[in-house]
Amino acid sequence: MQFLQILSRKPRSLEVLFQILFCRKQFPYRCLSTSACVYSRKKKENSYEQVDQEKYKNLVRSVTSYKTSAQTPETILEEDNLLYGPPAKHRPSIKARTKTPKNWIPLINPSKGILPVSSDSNVPMKIGLQRTKMPSVTRILQQTLSPEQVFYLERWKQKMIEELGKEGFEEYTKNLFLQGELFHSALESIFLSEKTAARGQSEDDVVAGYLSSVEHVLEDISEVKALESGVHHEALQYLGLVDCVAKYRGRLCVIDWKTSEKPKPFLQNTYDNPLQVAAYIGAINHDANYDFQVCCGLIVVAYKDGSPAHPHFMDPDLCSQYWNKWLLRLEEYMDRN
Repeated sequence: MQFLQILSRKPRSLEVLFQILFCRKQFPYRCLSTSACVYSRKKKENSYEQVDQEKYKNLVRSVTSYKTSAQTPETILEEDNLLYGPPAKHRPSIKARTKTPKNWIPLINPSKGILPVSSDSNVPMKIGLQRTKMPSVTRILQQTLSPEQVFYLERWKQKMIEELGKEGFEEYTKNLFLQGELFHSALESIFLSEKTAARGQSEDDVVAGYLSSVEHVLEDISEVKALESGVHHEALQYLGLVDCVAKYRGRLCVIDWKTSEKPKPFLQNTYDNPLQVAAYIGAINHDANYDFQVCCGLIVVAYKDGSPAHPHFMDPDLCSQYWNKWLLRLEEYMDRN
């Protein structure tokens, strides 16, 4: 009561009070304080004020004055037309030109006949590898690796040396090579119908997983024509040692047996192996020691743990593609040497 009497002495004070109470009931409001205590607080520093504006004057001006881009789809189109010309309604597709070797020789020898469906000879050919100045297929491929292949091989080698040490890595590669030799010998014994019981028990243990891995592939192989046999291309002057020439599901193939610790379910996982197979096919077809020709290839990747091997069949078209690539690698090698 005393409070109201004090308010009534001041003109318009009571009226203002009722207006405030009336507004509270109808509209929510926020009170903005403008007292001196707010201004007395330390003003928050702006990071732009700490920049040396004289040194970065143009940059600061462009950043602080930027509001929005003046470009629109229409202006962008005008700029593109000015720089590159009007867009073509139809642009014909440009096919990448395949590089062709200078000294091209066909994969199939036109002067030699094709092997008939069946042959009377049951003894596989095994021609010794002639030691001449001709380079081997393996050497040619190793010395013409791409920079990318060299990089990844070197990185893998350094990683293995870090884990095993230099001597350990040498022992590791030696064991891999030995396992491969034993695996090829075991396959040769199987194809020649020799008893594996005569082999050493330690060797059986080493290749047992690989043989189990290729068991389902061996069921599709018949009529073996050559085993661990040397071949050389008379015109292109290179040589190699073919693992096996036999029929796979009725089609005569150069068969290359590979071992791997990692799965290789696709042909591209075998890196340069298709080029190697194509090189052997071309060599057989142009080697006078062989009275037949081969059109197909097969790469079989076996695994030590016994998991099913991956057979990669190469039909005549695919062999021709890799034959052209092989000729380019051979040409590169010859140019370097």
